[in-house]
Amino acid sequence: MTSSSTFSTPSVSLGLSPLALYGWDDAWADEFAPYDSEGLVAGRVIRVDRGQCDVVTADGVIRADTAFVTPHDPMRVVCTGDWVVVEPSGNPRYVRAYLPRRTAFVRSTSSKRSEGQILAANVDHAVVAVSLAVELDLGRVERFLALAWESGAQPVVVLTKADLVPEAATLAHLVEDVETTAPGVPVFAVSSSTGAGLDILEAVLAGGTAVLLGQSGAGKSTLANALLGEDVMDVQATRDMDGKGRHTTTTRNLLALPGGGVLIDTPGLRGVGLWDAESGVGQVFSEIEEFAADCRFQDCAHVAEPGCAVLAAVDSGDLPERRLESYRKLLRENQRIVAKTDARVRAEIRRDWKRKGAEGRAAMEAKRGRW
Repeated sequence: MTSSSTFSTPSVSLGLSPLALYGWDDAWADEFAPYDSEGLVAGRVIRVDRGQCDVVTADGVIRADTAFVTPHDPMRVVCTGDWVVVEPSGNPRYVRAYLPRRTAFVRSTSSKRSEGQILAANVDHAVVAVSLAVELDLGRVERFLALAWESGAQPVVVLTKADLVPEAATLAHLVEDVETTAPGVPVFAVSSSTGAGLDILEAVLAGGTAVLLGQSGAGKSTLANALLGEDVMDVQATRDMDGKGRHTTTTRNLLALPGGGVLIDTPGLRGVGLWDAESGVGQVFSEIEEFAADCRFQDCAHVAEPGCAVLAAVDSGDLPERRLESYRKLLRENQRIVAKTDARVRAEIRRDWKRKGAEGRAAMEAKRGRW
């Protein structure tokens, strides 16, 4: 585990606030103004663990207790990336509040529970790391992208370990496969060991906040070290049989990049449950929703309805059947998690089931009448 002493405020040019390196701007200053008049201190959370957090302030990194802002709602706890209000002194020092979040990356804690888990806040880019050491799992990429779009951040897919694919034509084909899966999302193939492709990624991430996501063994910590220019994050070898690794990163750490911007490295995510991500799913499968606009029925489920433009696209080869199946799967999963937390949605689903059941029974009666 990386200790808090690892983090330090980088040197800055004359006249530039140290917090500007971590994303502080005039809009954040306006949000903080009421607290400023009380003599409180602004800072950004760079790490959270066991009810405490490391906060970078204009005077350096401090340790603060989060007891005052730890409600029963897990979506409202202090998390890495938050801009917080801290007491100016004391032992311990306490976080008094966090400023309204611009974006939040959230997943469900478990497919069988209805709680959401916030992974990072105030993120501009959600970088999905996908290892080329194993066969591409496009369905998992789509799942990560749905959460990324829903967070409000711009997704970026990074295909790591590109040096393991020596043939340029094969690498280009893999990139094209992911681009087809990720409409509107930049896709980069990089190698942390050779440095190939890192300059372009650095330019994309400069000046904003990026969160690094992916499975264990995807090469996130190695990529973080390459972007940072030093070995800040511990790295462990992956298993040869399946390319998976243990959780190298055990906390979410916010780190300043030498070329500008900050990076939040996260533990490997074995389970990536959706959390109220319907619009995110829609953006991942934007071509399906475009086809759906031409369906005969507005509430078409794209299963067996007459005049379904989505099914017609599958039949014509314009839409891969795998994409449609993945779209259906993610929508069903999202509907289940929303139904667990929203009584109104549950009621709507029950009414829909009853309506479809009545229609089915009526259709069967009509058929029996013709027999």
